[in-house]
Amino acid sequence: MVMLKKVCKLCERSIRQVNYKDEHLLSRFVTDRGKILPRRATGSCARHQRQIATAIKRARYLALLPYIRDYQ
Repeated sequence: MVMLKKVCKLCERSIRQVNYKDEHLLSRFVTDRGKILPRRATGSCARHQRQIATAIKRARYLALLPYIRDYQ
């Protein structure tokens, strides 16, 4: 069985720094429950995964992203 290696989408697009203001990009790396997806699920490299996690936490703190989706 041949396993294909996932390629980091951010490296392909040559994004050097993940911006916490980019809500559309960050929402792709969050589950419907509001949890940050792991590297093995997203296929991102270690450098970008650290940047994604930090950006999501900053966006949550500034209320750009919710901590929990559809909370009522």
